[in-house]
Amino acid sequence: MNRRIRSLPVLAVLAAALLAYPAQAASPGNDPAALAKIRDTAMASDYAWERTADMTDLIGPRLSGSAGAAAAVTQVAEAMRKLGARVTLQPVKVPHWVRGLESAELVEYQGRPSGISQRVVVTALGGSGATPASGLSAPVLVVKNFDELKARGAEVKGKIVLFDVAFDQHMADRGLAGQAYGQGSAYRRDGPRLAAELGAAAALVRSVGGASYRLPHTGSTGLVDGARIPAAAVTAEDAMLMSRLAKRGPVSMRLLLTPQNLPDADSYNVIADLPGSDKPDEIVIVSGHLDSWDLATGAHDDAAGVASAMAVLETLKKLDYRPRRTIRMIAWMNEENGTRGARGYLAAEQANADKHFGAIESDNGAGRPFGLRASVPAASSKLFAPLQAALLPIGAGVFQRQDALSTGDLSGLERAGVPSFAPLLDTSSYFDYHHTPADTLDKVDPDHLRRHVALMAATTWFLANIEQPIGRANVPGVN
Repeated sequence: MNRRIRSLPVLAVLAAALLAYPAQAASPGNDPAALAKIRDTAMASDYAWERTADMTDLIGPRLSGSAGAAAAVTQVAEAMRKLGARVTLQPVKVPHWVRGLESAELVEYQGRPSGISQRVVVTALGGSGATPASGLSAPVLVVKNFDELKARGAEVKGKIVLFDVAFDQHMADRGLAGQAYGQGSAYRRDGPRLAAELGAAAALVRSVGGASYRLPHTGSTGLVDGARIPAAAVTAEDAMLMSRLAKRGPVSMRLLLTPQNLPDADSYNVIADLPGSDKPDEIVIVSGHLDSWDLATGAHDDAAGVASAMAVLETLKKLDYRPRRTIRMIAWMNEENGTRGARGYLAAEQANADKHFGAIESDNGAGRPFGLRASVPAASSKLFAPLQAALLPIGAGVFQRQDALSTGDLSGLERAGVPSFAPLLDTSSYFDYHHTPADTLDKVDPDHLRRHVALMAATTWFLANIEQPIGRANVPGVN
């Protein structure tokens, strides 16, 4: 089908939406010229790329409680002060989990030649307990889902339980990567805890992600003190190997994991305010999270998100645009293994939640943006037509309304009624390197990142200046 013909319905919808407001005075928020200027300025800048490079190449991994996380706080705060923003470091206590040694090998299986063992590529999961210093050896029990774990509960005690659940790349390829990740990550989060409750010696999960190049994907677990068994992710290839061998007969593994769960550490959210002119007490948040897992430099997750939020302030300062409402850039701490930063902010601002006009977070990588996701009332969707029109030239004019986005750091604010926004991105390859050693700067496309900033900057300006109320988030099941 001709692409020009296919685009006509989208243009017609936007044109109709704009014509529906012929008598509406152009406020700074929906002024097409201002939005276009913000878009074009962002598209001509590499500020976000430079800040992403600073965070990844100069600092590297930034797991909560680490020296890298502390360095990121300082780096972002200094960059925001250089822009003239009002910077606050909000204290927060964060988990301090440290990865130790990690290795695994298959030492017994049907048909094993004498003197042969097979190395398994493994990485500890956040919150994992430790094996004895010499490691542990135990039979492997392979299960395909929680129902099978429950059905075979009597076999679990003393075993190393492997959850061999494949990431659904077909879903990811068709725009449903988040849902595919949610299905897989349930086994990483809850599997070790459920195995521990049944007496397992350790738990393994098949890595949650695509691109099966024998890369392990780490992430958090739901393990708690008193039942903190060793827990790790294995590569997709090694999970499939163990499943095949288990069909031949019993399989045993020698596993060594020596992580430490240390006392909570002191850290900070970085808050940088661009004060509003006539509505300074009303707040629009634009944000990303500072921490990353420790296997790589967290370029997509979430240095690019933080850098894009920082670039919003840089774009507006460059244009000397002063918003009506206060724009608050937040670099959240501890999204990956606790969301302590978000919870601390919510506790401090709970009584002031009604003054938060809207909140944006970028935490889905830096793939090409197609538009915006928003938890606004259905009746408010039409108000965003000017923003859609401004973003259409860079291919980001889609507006996708949902009752709730439930994004990590904004979930509490959203439940308190604050409308949440997130870039609608191409995430089809995001989970190839998510939480792996491969999440490095070279995976970030500079053009996609510029479009990312243009979308976030235009949206932030729109929210900070629109005259009409956009309503409040109405999360299902929350009063």
